[in-house]
Amino acid sequence: MGDLREPLKDLIECGLPQALEVMGERWSFMILRASFNGLKHFEEFLSELGIARNILSNRLAKLVEHGILKREPCADDRRKIEYRLTEKGFDLLPAMLALRQWGQKYGTEQVVEDPVLVDELDRLPIGPVSILAHDGRILGPHDLWLVRPANLGKRADGTIASPGTGLGLGDIVDLEAAKQAIAR
Repeated sequence: MGDLREPLKDLIECGLPQALEVMGERWSFMILRASFNGLKHFEEFLSELGIARNILSNRLAKLVEHGILKREPCADDRRKIEYRLTEKGFDLLPAMLALRQWGQKYGTEQVVEDPVLVDELDRLPIGPVSILAHDGRILGPHDLWLVRPANLGKRADGTIASPGTGLGLGDIVDLEAAKQAIAR
């Protein structure tokens, strides 16, 4: 990944420890997965997840405190509380899918996906979560490089790169071509 290394002693400067501080244990991910599946009420989480009441209460409070879920009174019964995903919570979906796919591929037990997560348009299974370049190219480990912020866009040959337009929702990536490029 280049001549530079991340300053591993200064872990607080990296986003990973900050993310793990909020999400770094099993129940937080299970609650988040349940939220993506439409659960909103404390009792729903409790019965569906089989989690202890005190642990659920603690994890929900932490997810609310960090802005991943928000507490709102129910529209039809103001005495009841709903836990709803925020934009910050929805932004965890790619990480959740990547972890899910990794677990299916490398878990100790064979995982049969039922139901299967599909693309709503054609109802075919979603592809693997990938690392994308600014212009939408799928990157492999050999494509990643660390540079100082002052050197962003400076290529190895000294030329300057300009950002592409990138991909938008619904844009199509040629996965076969990308896989072949990574294999080279």
